[in-house]
Amino acid sequence: MDYHGYKTLLFERRARALHITMNRPDKLNAVDEQMHAELARVFVDVSNDAECDVAVLSGAGRAFSSGGDIDWMQKMIDVPASFEKTAREGKQIIFSLLDCEKPVVAKLNGHATGLGATIALFCDVVFASEGAKIGDPHVSVGFVAGDGGAVIWPQLIGYARAKEFLMTGDLMTASEAARIGLINHAVPAAELDERVDQFVGRLLAGATKSIRWSKMSVNIGLKQLAHSIMDASLAYEALSNISSDHQEAVNAFREKRSPVFTGR
Repeated sequence: MDYHGYKTLLFERRARALHITMNRPDKLNAVDEQMHAELARVFVDVSNDAECDVAVLSGAGRAFSSGGDIDWMQKMIDVPASFEKTAREGKQIIFSLLDCEKPVVAKLNGHATGLGATIALFCDVVFASEGAKIGDPHVSVGFVAGDGGAVIWPQLIGYARAKEFLMTGDLMTASEAARIGLINHAVPAAELDERVDQFVGRLLAGATKSIRWSKMSVNIGLKQLAHSIMDASLAYEALSNISSDHQEAVNAFREKRSPVFTGR
């Protein structure tokens, strides 16, 4: 498998593990239009990669991913029809993760928010540095949590907790996320690489086909949920894309102030 065509993702092979790094460190690995398109196809390539048995996803620099890029958000406000491509790719990201037979381990070297959190939570096992924070603050930018958060959060921590975090956009520490079952492990930053490598080594030493097909069996229920929820949640997100509150949130972010929402 040739990954040379990717511009925002870096790839490194270590034995039969493929390490994928989101590489916009100066933007805290915020997902722009280019990265979104690449994330929509990378896990299909991983699934077809005969030299890979396990994938590890992380972020360059001090964050895993801060979510959607603000400049890209403004473009979608200015050209609402462009959200059709975004929605299509959003589904492809989620379903390609669920359909990828190779185990995908998320390594949260730093904060994972918005789409960054969604992608991490749809990975199979999540390790995070204790200093990292995780959350889905779509509502903080006047957006519906339509890219998968409405699917995965209730399955991991229950509906009451999921709705609280999705409706407030509050972040939590990795330690708290591990305590309530949102992620698997929160570890000291100095131990993160070693702990992930140990776990990957265990998977690589295991019965590959049994591991792959066990993952696929578990994901059947998640795929059914995603199919039943994501069209509606993305449609709601498209509606929020043209709301006054979303434009106000984008303006406020650029002007480094708190948004003043009006409910429109």
